[in-house]
Amino acid sequence: MKKPILYHMPVCPFCQRVDILLTLKDRRDDIEVQSIDITQPRPEALLQKTHGPTALPVLETADGHIVKESLVILQYLDEIYPERPVAQRDPWRRAVENMLTRMDSEFFMPGFGWLRNQDPSRRDALREGMLKQYAQLNDFLQEHAPSGPFLFEDFGWAETVFTPFFQRFWFLEYYEGFTLPDEPRYARVRQWAEACLAHPAAQQVTKEEVIKLYYDFSKGAGNGSLPPGRTRSSLVFEPDWRSRPWPPKNKYEHSATDAELGL
Repeated sequence: MKKPILYHMPVCPFCQRVDILLTLKDRRDDIEVQSIDITQPRPEALLQKTHGPTALPVLETADGHIVKESLVILQYLDEIYPERPVAQRDPWRRAVENMLTRMDSEFFMPGFGWLRNQDPSRRDALREGMLKQYAQLNDFLQEHAPSGPFLFEDFGWAETVFTPFFQRFWFLEYYEGFTLPDEPRYARVRQWAEACLAHPAAQQVTKEEVIKLYYDFSKGAGNGSLPPGRTRSSLVFEPDWRSRPWPPKNKYEHSATDAELGL
């Protein structure tokens, strides 16, 4: 029988959500994966399948249907592989994890916005905005899962949704020196994030990979676009990120060349 096909970008957090869910279900080998280089125009065959949209991930089902949007893909895969369910089956528990996962865009958008910021005078305000998002997550977890470390007994749906962004925010630590203050108002969300980062099912990316591949985002570019004066994106597949030097931390006073980035 034909396998479903997952079109994805390896360092994309939305794509990693799917990788995590498949890993939790031990179904990674049941999906054919095709990595897409977003620094190049999307393959015409893929655009025909999506009818134009370029966002990843995209799942082509075994019978040829197309499923888009990471949360929709997660739900589809959780249902067609019902063993080892990732989403809660109890209606109230499912409602709780849905309320938490609906907070995802409010969480990750400020983080990416801060990364792409080019105005040093805005750093303090952006830091406060990021701390506000962590505090809101902390309050939710304190209300619904005060003992932790996860929302329920094990790493599940909410953790699958948020963990890729806890990992991507390594770039805020590197480029902005951001870490959660050691204060009680962040204690519960810190416990959650640390447990998520350590979980075996969520080890698809490393801090080094994230820092190197997201350099162009730190200069205000992203998704394959180029900062001024550059000819190659930091998101290219070759040369492999492992062979490249670490990029400069000071994104406000220096713009690295292709050569400095090992491109």
